[in-house]
Amino acid sequence: MLCDQEQVARAYNSVAKEYAGKFCDEHKQKPKDREILHRFAMDIGDRKPVWDFGCGPGQTTDYLKSLGLNASGLDLSEGMLEQARAVHPGIPFRNGNILNLELGDNSIAGVVAFYAIVHFSEDQVRRAFQEIFRVLQPGGIFLFTYHVGEETIHLDEFLGKEVDIDFMFFRTDFISRCVEESGFERIEVIERDPYPGVEYQSRRAYVFARKPMVKDQHGPPACRIPRR
Repeated sequence: MLCDQEQVARAYNSVAKEYAGKFCDEHKQKPKDREILHRFAMDIGDRKPVWDFGCGPGQTTDYLKSLGLNASGLDLSEGMLEQARAVHPGIPFRNGNILNLELGDNSIAGVVAFYAIVHFSEDQVRRAFQEIFRVLQPGGIFLFTYHVGEETIHLDEFLGKEVDIDFMFFRTDFISRCVEESGFERIEVIERDPYPGVEYQSRRAYVFARKPMVKDQHGPPACRIPRR
């Protein structure tokens, strides 16, 4: 069963202001997030552009920009984007759906998607990974996060507002298989326990993956990515 993305957008539109206030500086309390984003920035180097998919009010987009990256944000919720533009006026933000990206093939150096798949069914996860693979440049980097598990949590209330929304957890073997089947290589999954008193108490996972580089028939790869 597919998750209704219009319903998701309505839910986040209704809580946009409260969400921005609660999560605007969340990375300050999450050292692993900062470590992972720094690693992403080092791997990207001076390549551009970078997109933050499911950017919400732009806290991760802004962090990427602070690391020297040419970062833009994309989100399904126009309410969230209004908050992002107000707080981060120097960053481009665009309305869009990861399942049907209005971006060209091979046009992006890197994608970050922190918890952007939490409102997708398994079929939608597969579709999202295929779309991200399509828009990434050869050698492009995909970094995303998710909640580890098998449950679905339904909320009728979120941040003091009435909503109708599901949060999906995913098994790591499923995610790894979907990433690989989408064509990515050098897939690495890093799991951690939740930070007490800081976030919802679910196990978290970060995933690094790369789109294969196109090799020139007469020489070395057409583009190079620094190795860690």
